[in-house]
Amino acid sequence: MSETFELVGIRQAPEETALHRAKWWKGRPVLAAAALLFLLIGCFGCELFLDKDPGYCDLGNCNVPPGKEFLFGTDPMGRDIFSMVWAGGRVSLAVGFTAAFVSGVIAFVFGAVSGCAPSWVDGLLMRLAEILLSVPGLLAVLLVQGLFGGADWLRISIAVGLTSWMGIAKMVRTQVRQLRDSEYVVASKCMGGGFFHILRNHLAPHFVPSVLFMAVMNIRNAIMMESTLSFMGIGLSVEAVSWGNMLSVADKALLTKSWWIIVAPGMFLAVTLLCVTRLGDCLRTGGDIHS
Repeated sequence: MSETFELVGIRQAPEETALHRAKWWKGRPVLAAAALLFLLIGCFGCELFLDKDPGYCDLGNCNVPPGKEFLFGTDPMGRDIFSMVWAGGRVSLAVGFTAAFVSGVIAFVFGAVSGCAPSWVDGLLMRLAEILLSVPGLLAVLLVQGLFGGADWLRISIAVGLTSWMGIAKMVRTQVRQLRDSEYVVASKCMGGGFFHILRNHLAPHFVPSVLFMAVMNIRNAIMMESTLSFMGIGLSVEAVSWGNMLSVADKALLTKSWWIIVAPGMFLAVTLLCVTRLGDCLRTGGDIHS
């Protein structure tokens, strides 16, 4: 008996290593969010720290390189580029967020109506969306902008919003068609719930996270569109200050070797677009992004 078995008593279990709780910022675009927040606060609160008028033309200091008095230098009209970058960011960011809001509202309503409508109405609305989606974005913005007969930041925002909702609408329509026959939706209809009540309380909470990525990308696309229009000389007026307007003199800056005229607004625009893209990618993957 003693040769076969050995009484060893109670073995002490090995100490389990404590699982380290994942840090809350792991996989989240904290740096991108902080940089974008810094740009937003700086652009919309620039009056608190700017000591020069961004629109003042100091003809005695034209094309001055960066230095102590002019941190980012001056443009050919003697305007302080440091002040112009912060003040112009308000216009570019306002265009981006306003256009994204306009396109999001249209897409939600259009997509929900198409998803809840009969098959023939749904097909008609989707064919309309596909036709509009096939038109080049820049051409569509120019057509809508021509109908408005002007080019201020609000009109450009509305023009971009009216021409960039089709992709989100198709996504909303797909989600609504998957949810419209759910028991809670049918029960809400039987209890007298209207279209907007059902959309707000029963449909939107399910598909908002999936389309939020496209809405954030629309902010980026609208900022790029405003910059493109201003760069081509068909956007904001010359008196208006925006990142796109500042980049519109890139050819003159290169010819005169005044590189600082386009570097500052180009860097601010690039950082903003990268931050928005990073946030959009995080929303698309549910935060599972490794920095």
